[in-house]
Amino acid sequence: MTKKPDKYVKQLKERQKIESDVFDRHALFAISKIMKKGIIDNMDYPVSTGKESIVFKATTASGSIVALKIYKIETSPFLKKLDYMYGDPRFEKIKKSEKEIVLAFTRKEFRNLELCEKAGVHAPKPLFIQDNVLVMQFLGEEGLPYPTLGQTVCEERFLQPILDDIRRMYKAGLVHADLSEYNIMVANDGTPYLIDFGQGVVLAHPKAEEYLERDVRNVLKFFSKFGFKRDEEKELKKIRK
Repeated sequence: MTKKPDKYVKQLKERQKIESDVFDRHALFAISKIMKKGIIDNMDYPVSTGKESIVFKATTASGSIVALKIYKIETSPFLKKLDYMYGDPRFEKIKKSEKEIVLAFTRKEFRNLELCEKAGVHAPKPLFIQDNVLVMQFLGEEGLPYPTLGQTVCEERFLQPILDDIRRMYKAGLVHADLSEYNIMVANDGTPYLIDFGQGVVLAHPKAEEYLERDVRNVLKFFSKFGFKRDEEKELKKIRK
């Protein structure tokens, strides 16, 4: 019997891990519905993995590329993030179970992306939602996602558009609440896009201002490492004006 190459075994183990983490019965049922409705024609491959979700490149019947974000249910850590839910008046009545919290987070990100689209924020355009699966605009070219800010050669020209988008969100009544160099992607033309809005809160949330300050602090701290410094208080005043 021929021994499989180590590289093949590693790829097989990685694939099995992804399948066991993501493709539980909830996700499979949701994906099946999405395909039957003609929203996507094919799931291609994962482009981003995390503790809470995995994002896949998917293809529509017309050949367009979209992103399919699957929030994990059976292996999710969302019980630790209830503060982002219970303080949000849009989700006051959710049940304290892993499934209901994950489904609420999926709806939450979809609604937050809708707010961003209306406000002109550079973020993925939401396209469809089914249970714990979110279909949205694919941020990338030729099937490859744009790099995150932390993966790029940082340039000062990226900073102001990010602050402008934070201000647009705030004026629309939304705070990202989890912004960092890992949740910002940079397009080939240098345009920054904000991503991962599941934790985003409306201004009615009791910690909205605290989260806003943390977002701005995280962004400015990252850029200051490269010598691009801004005064935190001045930038916050501009955002809140």
